[in-house]
Amino acid sequence: MNPYKFENLMVQLLSVMGYKGDEGQALVTQKSNDHGIDGIINQDSLGLQKVYLQVKRYAPDNSVQMPEITAFSGSIKLKHADRGVFITTSTFTQGAINAAKDLNITLVNGEMLTNLMIQYQVGVEIKEHYMTYKIDGNMF
Repeated sequence: MNPYKFENLMVQLLSVMGYKGDEGQALVTQKSNDHGIDGIINQDSLGLQKVYLQVKRYAPDNSVQMPEITAFSGSIKLKHADRGVFITTSTFTQGAINAAKDLNITLVNGEMLTNLMIQYQVGVEIKEHYMTYKIDGNMF
């Protein structure tokens, strides 16, 4: 998936999760010169409550490092905001995790992302559905 489609998918996921609110809107920023902000979710119709996103499609062996978190925090502060969500298909180093806690950035790693996509059925579809049965011990 190309990076811009991935950004769109992540904005869609957070919208389906309810972060957009009833009257809000969600958008993906321009492809370049976005200053580290990949998506913006306005939680209300006036855009007074915003969630800023950064997303990274990384290989499993390439973790997000602390400098990427601090750079994203700087981008958020330029928007006069105090929180954001950083999503990756990979993992975060301990330094990145510690920085995110201090900077009020919510982290979503690849495993959590997969679980959220399945839970909210965004970017996935049910291929097969299985039911298993067991004997009801109370009946016998």
